[in-house]
Amino acid sequence: MITLRSLKKLSSQNAAAIILFLAAILAAVVANSSLAPIYQSFLSQELHLRVGDFNLLSHGGHNLTMIEFINDCLMTVFFLAVGLEIKRELLVGELSSFRKAILPFIAACGGMIFPVIVYSFLVASGTPETQGMAIPMATDIAFSLGVLSLLGNRVPLSLKIFLTAFAVVDDIGGILVIAIFYSAEVAYGYLIAAAVLYAFLYYMGKRGVTQKIFFLFFGLIIWYLFLQSGIHSTISGVILAFVIPARPRLNAGKYIRRIRSIIGTFPVMQSDNIVLTNEQIATLKQVERASDRVISPLQSLEDNLHGTVNFVILPLFAFANAGVVFSGGGDVVGNVAIAVGLGLLLGKFMGIYLFTWLSIKSGLVRMPEGMNWKNIAGVSLLGGIGFTVSLFIANLSFVGAYPELLNQAKFGVLCGTVVAGILGYIVLFRVLPKK
Repeated sequence: MITLRSLKKLSSQNAAAIILFLAAILAAVVANSSLAPIYQSFLSQELHLRVGDFNLLSHGGHNLTMIEFINDCLMTVFFLAVGLEIKRELLVGELSSFRKAILPFIAACGGMIFPVIVYSFLVASGTPETQGMAIPMATDIAFSLGVLSLLGNRVPLSLKIFLTAFAVVDDIGGILVIAIFYSAEVAYGYLIAAAVLYAFLYYMGKRGVTQKIFFLFFGLIIWYLFLQSGIHSTISGVILAFVIPARPRLNAGKYIRRIRSIIGTFPVMQSDNIVLTNEQIATLKQVERASDRVISPLQSLEDNLHGTVNFVILPLFAFANAGVVFSGGGDVVGNVAIAVGLGLLLGKFMGIYLFTWLSIKSGLVRMPEGMNWKNIAGVSLLGGIGFTVSLFIANLSFVGAYPELLNQAKFGVLCGTVVAGILGYIVLFRVLPKK
């Protein structure tokens, strides 16, 4: 049954995907227009947040530029939201048991291995181009689910769950790749200090501390420590998610009893005056406090971050990173562009579909109800929508030393994502039941 809440969620998801896509288009238009110098100047602008001689927005003695602030600071908030989603899925979602997780886990493994194989076949070994092998590994959850939602209630629930689950596993893979392969020389002193703070937050969570501002304050300190450590700072957001408590301070049964007790004492005034009395306001504030305590910090923070991440951070990230330059030095359609595009389009499709086929045909898992080989093919194509994390890894792979390769990688991500999304939609539109 489709509820008003589900329709609002669906509308919000589609709106976020549309805004993200428009931001990417705007970036490409601006980067190739007379506004390009202003665009580049904006991205290279240094930022300062000083207390005396201490600048929070600095790394290794250098102030962060705008694009570094977006990619190293704001994207940490995005990865915090991803970490919260992963933790929820591991605790109570589609990855909470072996039976639920095994099929999307296997599919995601195929979807990460085959794009790397396709990429490696298309670039020369031993060249700087090989640094981008991980770019086509990721699936963008927001975009892929946005395309799937265009088909409405024709999509079986099991197919939505399958796509969501293997995209979450993809995120885990992408996070591990960033942590392992895109870290500079490690300063262990900063990491030890961050580990001590994580242990402190975990302990305080176990002791019943649930205030989100408490965890976010220390999370900011941990982010700065990671920024100085050589491990990419966005990893701090993912780890922070796993020390934020997932249990509320007040269980549902106690909450209901407390609300009934509070409502029973609510001072009802026989008056048409719309202004509440002080006693009424105090009583309603008790209800508000009780309601806050029955929602876990994990769920509450995930809900709070949803709008900021989808409607502010990700569009700003797309605008800063999707500016493909079609003129100037270098060929935009080079080896990296082709390798990334085909890695997303063919590699993701072959990996997801083949590994799913092998796991079901071998008897390891059963075909989920509502799914068949035709709609699995369509969803496997949607797995090639890589956008956000792919652009992020492209920036880590080539920024600074290889601007031409970065430009090619951006073009490959955009082309691969768009073609995979269109083909996936066409296949699912044709194979899903009309009613």
